[in-house]
Amino acid sequence: MIWLTWRQHRKQALWTAAALLALAAVLVPTGLAMRSSFQDSGLGACLRALGHAELVDNGGCEALSERFRNKYDSTAYLAVLLVLLPVLAGVFLGAPLVAREVENGTHRLVWTQGISRRRWILTKFGLVGAVTLVLSVGYALGAAWWLRPLADNGLGRFRYLVFDVQGIAPIGYTLFAVALGILAGTLARRVLPAMGISLTAFIAVRALVELFARPHFLPAKTLAYAIDSPLMANRFAGSWIYQEGVRNGTGALVLPDGRIGCAPETGDSAGCLARIAQDYGPAPLTNWQEYQPADRFWTFQAIETGIFLALTVLLVTVAVRRVRRIS
Repeated sequence: MIWLTWRQHRKQALWTAAALLALAAVLVPTGLAMRSSFQDSGLGACLRALGHAELVDNGGCEALSERFRNKYDSTAYLAVLLVLLPVLAGVFLGAPLVAREVENGTHRLVWTQGISRRRWILTKFGLVGAVTLVLSVGYALGAAWWLRPLADNGLGRFRYLVFDVQGIAPIGYTLFAVALGILAGTLARRVLPAMGISLTAFIAVRALVELFARPHFLPAKTLAYAIDSPLMANRFAGSWIYQEGVRNGTGALVLPDGRIGCAPETGDSAGCLARIAQDYGPAPLTNWQEYQPADRFWTFQAIETGIFLALTVLLVTVAVRRVRRIS
């Protein structure tokens, strides 16, 4: 049964491997160039000196960071290609797994050879799932390596698209996509409709988790510091900032999505504070932000991966039951 399943799906596996090699041919040269520039320019050493402290004097790294962003930030759009890989696994590996057999009628031949339906579907999912597991691990490691300079330079590992293509979350996404494709195949019983169902459902579930569930995995933290402080929030810390702005003495948010600085080294700190108080209300005025700290990255990854692995088990269970109803 394992040999038969491999022969049926080896072309898909080879095409998948070829696509990953083609993607690697693009990512490896750009990744090496980014890492070389990141270190040779001194940006890497500067950011390591800052560390992950909440408040720092990070003005010394801004010029280096700006030059690196101008040169490489546009390459971050390649992450869109990486985000598509799990759903492609579901569409091209998962959806045809059952649908093609039922559409062509070849499932009846196997079931008359002493192979139970349960064993048939579990063997198929086990082999395809094992292949996609290996591919997703390699893909996640490669994506994390490629994105590291961009993430360290202020993009952060929590950023949408960046979070989704590194760590262990892509493993959960990929297995979920394959299981979803299999279930869609048992429902549609034809390949093209099964592909459409799995694609639509995957996008919908991913959007729901990413936009509505993920921000609430853990309570957010808040950070506040005086506008005349010599320090400022460390934008290189890798935190996920929900919202930020300036609050006055009453606690009202008087300047959303902005910061104000009246640092002592400007020489007119008192005058600056007085002018701002006239515009925004009673002192003390503070810069404020609500955020998830960078050290929660792996906790968020574990929670989200657990959600998709649980959904994978549920979908496979339902698919096994659906196979029993196929004539």
